Order: sequence, then C-alpha cells, then structure tokens
Amino acid sequence: MSYATVLLQLPYEASYSYIVPERLSGEAGFGKRCIVPFGRRTMTGFIVGISEEKPEGDFELREIERVVDKEPVFNETLLDIARWMGSMYFAPSGQSLSMMIPSGRKESEISPFYEPVSFRPIDKLSEDQEAALAAIRSGKSQEYYLFGVTGSGKSEVYLRRAEDKIREGKQVLYLVPEITLSEQLSDEVYSRFSGRVAVFHSTLTPSQRLKAWHQIMDGSVDIVIGARSSVFAPFRNLGLIILDEEHETSYKSGNAPRYHARQVAQYRARKEGAEFIMGSATPSLEAWKLMSEHRIHRIDMRTRAGGGSFPRIDVVNIRGEKRNISEVMEKAIREALDEKHGVLLFLNRRGYTYGYACMSCGHIITCPNCSVSLTYHKKTHRLVCHTCGYSGPVVKACPECGSYDLSPRGFGTENIEEELRGLFPYARIARLDTDTASESKENTQRILHGFRDGEIDILLGTQMIAKGLNFPSVTLVGVVNADSSLSVPDFRASERTFDLIHQVAGRAGRYRDDGRVIIQTSDPMAPAIRCAAENDLESFYRIEMKNRKDTLFPPYSRLVNLTVRGKSERCTREGAEEIERIAGELEGSYEDIEIFSASPSPVERKALYYRYHVLLRSVSPSSLLRFTGDLLSRISLHSSLYLEIDTDPVSLM
Repeated sequence: MSYATVLLQLPYEASYSYIVPERLSGEAGFGKRCIVPFGRRTMTGFIVGISEEKPEGDFELREIERVVDKEPVFNETLLDIARWMGSMYFAPSGQSLSMMIPSGRKESEISPFYEPVSFRPIDKLSEDQEAALAAIRSGKSQEYYLFGVTGSGKSEVYLRRAEDKIREGKQVLYLVPEITLSEQLSDEVYSRFSGRVAVFHSTLTPSQRLKAWHQIMDGSVDIVIGARSSVFAPFRNLGLIILDEEHETSYKSGNAPRYHARQVAQYRARKEGAEFIMGSATPSLEAWKLMSEHRIHRIDMRTRAGGGSFPRIDVVNIRGEKRNISEVMEKAIREALDEKHGVLLFLNRRGYTYGYACMSCGHIITCPNCSVSLTYHKKTHRLVCHTCGYSGPVVKACPECGSYDLSPRGFGTENIEEELRGLFPYARIARLDTDTASESKENTQRILHGFRDGEIDILLGTQMIAKGLNFPSVTLVGVVNADSSLSVPDFRASERTFDLIHQVAGRAGRYRDDGRVIIQTSDPMAPAIRCAAENDLESFYRIEMKNRKDTLFPPYSRLVNLTVRGKSERCTREGAEEIERIAGELEGSYEDIEIFSASPSPVERKALYYRYHVLLRSVSPSSLLRFTGDLLSRISLHSSLYLEIDTDPVSLM
C-alpha cells in the first residue's frame, strides 16, 4: 500500500496524507491532481509526494477517490516557486499551485491568436540593435535591461536572442503586459519559430490552455508568449526570460496571491540559471534604481529603428479655456486632417463626465456600493460606477437638499467625441475605450484596422491606445487632460502620469520627422508633464527618485499593505485597529519596521465592502517579510472579515 502527500487549496499552509487505493496505484504520482475527501466535502488536491511508509500519527487515513490527470501538470520547479511565494506573498502553496495550473480536465485544440507587435524578422538591424545584441551575447551578465525609446526596435533584439537560445536547445519565455487580438501575429510567430510556439491569452478555454501546458512540459514547445500568468509555464529547460514593457502595472496580480510577474521571473531566472532581459522606454523606479546600482546591466537604445525622430512636444495651459479642445489643439488637428494624416487623441477618463453634482449644495452623486462618484454616460443616459459596475438612472433630485439643479461635472471620452464631431463634422471619428471595446472584439479590431488603413481620421481613446500600437500615418498625438492621473492620491501618481504621456507621445511620427504632440494641462510645471514635454527622462527620474528618498517610499523602502474588508464599517475598522495593536506589540522585536496607523483606504467602500488598511514599511526586505509573517500568525479576525495581503503594492487605492 502506498500513501500520497497532498496539498489542498486552503487559506493556510498544510499538507495531508491519503491512502492510494490499489485501483489507482498505477495512476497516482507526483505532479498530478486528484479528488480527495476533506471533511464533509470533496476537493481537488495536488500530489507532491508518494511513499510506501505509512505516516506517523494516531489518525484515520482516507482514500484518494480518483486521479484527474493522465500526465503530470506541475513539476518540482513549480512546487518550489509555490513555496517561495508563500514566504514572499504569504500565499499557501496549495492556493498558489491552484492559481498556476490550467483548470481544464481535457485537452482541445488552440484557436488562432494575434497580437499587434510584429514578429516578422527584420533583414537589417539598426546600429543600436546591433550593439544591444552584441552586449547581451557577450555574456557579461545574466540580467539585462534594454532602455530604449519607443520605436527603437527592442522586440527584434529580444527575438534574435530567443533564436540564439533555441539553437542551444533551450526554451524561452516572452512576457508581455497584455494580449490583444490582431491579424499580424499568427503567421509571423509560428513561421519564425517553426510552429513550436505556445501562446497564452484570454480567449483560450481552460482545455486549450491545458493542451499547451502539456506541450511545454514535454519539450515540444520552444517559446511561450503570454501575459502575467505565463511566468508559471512548466518548462523543462528554460534558458531565457524576456519581460517586455517592464514598467506596466498589469504584471501585478490584483487577486490573491498578489504576485508581481517581474519578481517571480527574476527569482525563476536565478533559480534555473536562465538569462533575464527586461525592457521599456520608461522603466519603473525600482528598475531604475537597480540599473543605477549596476545590479542589472543597462543597454541604451536612443534612436528609432524606422528612422523617425522623437516628435516635437508643445504644452498648452488650459486654465481659462472655455472648451475642452483648445484653440492650439484645434488648429493642429485641422492641419493634420488637411494633410491626410492620422490624429490620435488620449484622455484617461471614459464616459461623458466623471461626476454628477448638485449645483445648489455641491453634493456629488456617489455609487450606492462604493465611495466613488458616479460617471454620467450620455449614450445610455445612465450613471455608472467604474469601480464595481453599478448602473442606475440619472438622479432627478438631489438626495441632500432636494434641488432639481443637477448637472454633469468634468469631461470624459464621450464628451470629447461630441465636441470633436461639432468642430470637425466631415472628419471620420472613432472612440476606443472600455465601453466600446466591451461591445465586441470584432468592433475593437474594426476600429484599429480602420485607423491603420486610413478609413478613420481621428481616433480618441483611453490608455488602451497609449501603448503597443503602431500607426505609421499618425503625425499628431493630443493629450486632452494630462492632469487626470496626477490628482490620484497615490505615491506613484507622478510616475504613472509621466509613463502615460511619454508612451502615448511615442505613437507620433514613428517613421517620419514631422511628428507633433500637444499636451493640455492646467499644471504645466509639474515635473511629470514638464519632463515628458522636454523628453528629459534623466531629469524626471532624478527628481522623482529624490522625492521617494526624502519620503522613504519605494524603491527606497519596501511595503506590505494589509487591507481588512467587511460589510460592517465598525467591525472592519476594529479589525484593522486590532492588527495595528498586535503589530505595535511586535515592533520592538524587529529593527527598521514602521507601522502606519489603521485608516480607511483611499477608496473606503468598494462593492458594498468597507475597507481599512494598515501599511507596514521597512528598508530591509527580509526584516519586513519576517515581521509580516510573525504578525499574520497572531491575527485572528472575525469570520465576517477578509484580509488582503499585498507585498510591494503598485497602488494603495
């Protein structure tokens, strides 16, 4: 008789022993999922050990009911990562394994996949591309960062290095911030890598993901391309990890375990002896610090591969303007339209307005489920919450004073689209934001293809058009309101604003020298806006790094954010205060630990749940992780409360 050690998807770290019945003796094995009884229910478990010796202890063992998989779905590497994530993100191994592994039970064929970035080989590399590739091939380091302007051709350097590793018999992981559909990729990527490709994206069914998963495990795949969760792909012989657009916050998981793909990739590369290459035109401040300290080998790519120069950037102060499209912006759009060039306009607020308020008492209509204002959508004539999705009819009377004098405040993409149609009645205008994209993927592709092919003159959108898209006809990019992301109460607000402006500016004049960007703002001297306008990255990073150092925020410290969530405001507040009290008792046993008092989260109520948080900070990562682990072992919250643990949060909202 044999016995299996099984991990379960439970909120605590524990393994359980089960008897392997004779009928399953040939099926049960390390790396497979199984169905086991647990209390009065059955659960899916992960077999992490098989032994002929009966576990010690005076308890009754129960039998495995059945084995789910014919072949293993995880290996020792993934189990090691799951255990490391327990110490880094305080997630039990069973939960981490459950999150990593596709939920499918049977395999099925993979549907065609497409992505905007071209994978077609380039015949002749630019001087910067040649130099970057030579620096990587020199083997001076195992970790590199391609700090290249938008359009410098970083992707081709990644792919050339991937081909090097594949020729050596190694496998390659290519991480991208998000996967979208485009008709360019399918033929290009499969032909370039002889069909030995696995691509993970949101349109795959669980069964399709499982098929690709097994192909990676058995070594029949050379390169995996995918978003955040692809970092857990079960490689047999990993030789290279590429992490494109390293600064993107989408690499951070919003659900438990709240891992960051960059951190997991870095751990995995070091553990498996693989080369690690990151790249961006706007590195995160964490990566900038690593480069400044020479802990990552920095490679500069300062020129555009297509020959275009960085666009001219003009800042327009919109204080006192009576409309949303300034006269300067209007004139520039007319000139671009007269010359049959494309115009890209960016505003990071969807809807018609971003507030609905009483003109008599000033009360702002908020979501009944969240502590955020409702956004007015003129097309549907409804008020919508962009946090929880609540939608309701337009309020006719103020709930505070009873006045009927209610009016929209601010402006969103719907409002700008209406204004554009009034100013340019003969222009072909399209809007691309979450609202239009959610109508159908075909609609998104129709808009993108129409703009690329010259069938659309002006494309207006949110941050989904700010990155990764390549439109050769675009000469003018307009940022309608650069201040919208600066006002967010988060220490990364300036960094995010700079990233967005610089990235969207990079869409202009990628293959020509007449590109122009117009930034509308009411705060033209803000460092994020001024430095972006001057294309002065070094100055921005110097200013922002000094601010972070003075305030002791990342990358000069590490944070753990503990958020208590519950439906009772009093109970939630008391739960957070109890965490603060226990943390205060422990603080004297550790060095360099700072505890921020329990307080409401910036978005205090979300989807009917109140949210209070306790922020922990330290300059010592190991001390912070030990302290947090000790603290969590002593916390016992009321059953109605839920605790969210976020190590190295990218946002405190």
